[in-house]
Amino acid sequence: MAGIVKKLLKGDKLLIITFGFLASFLLAGLYIMQPRILRFLDYKIYDQLLIRQHTTKTSGVPVIVDIDEKSLAALGQWPWPRYRIALLLEKIRAGGALAVGMDVVLAEQDRTSPALLRQQMKTELMLDVSFQGLPKALEDNDALLANMLVGKPYVLGFYFSFSKAEADQQTQVGECLIKPAQVAVLSDPGAVQPEQALHSAHGSVCPLPVLAQAATATGFFNATPDPDGILRRVAMLIHWQGQIYPNLALATLMQAAGDQNLLLKLDSQGTESMRFGGSVIPLDRAGQLLVNYRGGGGVFPYISALDILENRVGPDALSGKIAFIGTSAAGLKDLRATPFTAVYPGVETHATIVDNILTQDFLSIPDYAPAVELFATILAGIAITLLVAWARAVWVVLPLLGMGFGLWEGSAYLMSSARIYISPLYAYIILGTNFTLLTLIKFWREEKQKKFIHGAFSHYLAPAVINQIMESPESLSLQGQEKEVTVMFSDVRGFTTMSEKLTPTQVTDLLHDYLTPMTHIITTNMGTLDKFIGDAIMAFWNAPIDVPDHQKKALSSALQMLDHLHVLNEGFQTKFGLTIKIGVGLHCGRVRVGNMGSADLFDYTLIGDNVNLTSRLESLTKYYGQVLLVSAAMKDVCGEDYAYVEMDSVRVKGKHEPITIYTAMTHEARQAADGGFSRYESALAHFKAMRFAEAEEIFRQLKDEGFEAVLCAMYEERCQHLREEPPGADWDGVYTHKTK
Repeated sequence: MAGIVKKLLKGDKLLIITFGFLASFLLAGLYIMQPRILRFLDYKIYDQLLIRQHTTKTSGVPVIVDIDEKSLAALGQWPWPRYRIALLLEKIRAGGALAVGMDVVLAEQDRTSPALLRQQMKTELMLDVSFQGLPKALEDNDALLANMLVGKPYVLGFYFSFSKAEADQQTQVGECLIKPAQVAVLSDPGAVQPEQALHSAHGSVCPLPVLAQAATATGFFNATPDPDGILRRVAMLIHWQGQIYPNLALATLMQAAGDQNLLLKLDSQGTESMRFGGSVIPLDRAGQLLVNYRGGGGVFPYISALDILENRVGPDALSGKIAFIGTSAAGLKDLRATPFTAVYPGVETHATIVDNILTQDFLSIPDYAPAVELFATILAGIAITLLVAWARAVWVVLPLLGMGFGLWEGSAYLMSSARIYISPLYAYIILGTNFTLLTLIKFWREEKQKKFIHGAFSHYLAPAVINQIMESPESLSLQGQEKEVTVMFSDVRGFTTMSEKLTPTQVTDLLHDYLTPMTHIITTNMGTLDKFIGDAIMAFWNAPIDVPDHQKKALSSALQMLDHLHVLNEGFQTKFGLTIKIGVGLHCGRVRVGNMGSADLFDYTLIGDNVNLTSRLESLTKYYGQVLLVSAAMKDVCGEDYAYVEMDSVRVKGKHEPITIYTAMTHEARQAADGGFSRYESALAHFKAMRFAEAEEIFRQLKDEGFEAVLCAMYEERCQHLREEPPGADWDGVYTHKTK
């Protein structure tokens, strides 16, 4: 049978490894497919790692000129007159700003221009209005702003449309005169063209031609979030109508640096990187930069536009800075969702991009990331498969948690030190999937194996032993262990003589009707049935499983068996015309317990001197006229929960050391004896003190009264003998039994 179990275990491991490897490679295929829901999970992992490793330390160069609620309340709603914007730009430049990027699009004429107002009133009201004392230069606000833009480091913002339907609906005042970037393309052999690599627009919302023509540079401020609505990457360059255009942050930085040259590197997969000045900016295949956010907003200095216009700004607030004009006002809705917050001023994204380039603190997903992630996925799948195959589930949990922690910390370390993102997502999925799947398979196989073992042994072993084998098949060996147990032997008195009066069928029925409830009492009290020896029962407690207070449970079982025997005898008298008596011996001590026998046929049992002693106690119940005898070891452990009456100090056959034996009962049974046991104990005290005549008299009286007649007659006879042949001074009162 042990060989069969070993083969089952070997087959289980092969099955688990097969399924584990198969699941690992299937998950590898899932990685190639990149399902949408898993991309969402990957985004969230990236966000958590970014939040963990981010720093709020900046270059100190970008600042935000904020058209905030305070400015709108003081100067009126947006859009402001162009002369005010011109004034704001000039004050920013006068403060020492290197360049100014406008995160707004000035696509329409300024309807507050005096010239436009005069024309509208003449057309609509037939009134010819003139403005006395107004310099000609102030009649057209757009022209005023355009004149101020010429040759200065101001960058106008505009917006690209990527939907053809959206582009068709847009209207443009005049020609679109946005400024393309001066991009040199470095291509590998077989590289794609820029229009294939970069995002291509269908249309644009451009600044007013008079403004765009006058401006030194323009930049788009498109920011397309990922499918989950979070802005993580921003296009640095976009292709439109055969030209390449920079985004607002890049165009503004180029104006501040006085360098208009960009080098774009392309390969067969798309964009690889972009070089500007001394910086190599890593881009994804679509020309997008992974924005390394510094926090949840407010990281860069904010200066109110109202404070600049009213000259309340310190002399160093704008000196040497790159300024972006934008708004944090909720009503203007220039708010984005980022990994840090759902409400992030869009203008701060431009400042963050500039800061990333200036500090050269980039995040990227390298070309080799898919290979590393795929390798980690397969490796994690193989590792967890081998662990589940060779270890129990409880021992797999700690390595599983360790691998999960290592994957997370490894990704965090790479993002923090190498500034690259390697996703642990699919490795996590394979760990969870393989652990769950293989544990279920292992559980199913073990349950199947348990049923096999249970069917094979259920007719031969006690249920507790079968349960242990099913829990630990490897325990099917001849090796055992030394353990403290409580042993019980129980025997039917005179069964051989009794069976002569019954037919074989009646004997079988009698044994069945007797042994079934007695066995139930033992197992209910967590005992293990060792074997039936004809009409005898051998049982033990505290093996193969630990049983707290096993001595008390064994003694309780013995008393329950004796009580239940009265109920059984009523049925036996009716059915068989007889009643039965039993004797029970109980003792506790250390024994050797385990599978005993040969390599081919063995039995779960126990051996040892304490087992033999228990058997002797059961035999002595007839000699002392008792139904239950327990050792002093049992009395000491069970304590005051039960009442005890000393029977004798004896040396049983085969043992040299004397032991004291007792009968045990409930306290109620002791009280019901009406003082008989107290008189008996008084006589026993006389006997031990060698006052044999006094002891003999009490024993005779008790015998004549019918109290413990067998026991008292035995002591009466012993007293007579000792009176006739007095013992020596070294007499210890111990009686040596010559037979079993």
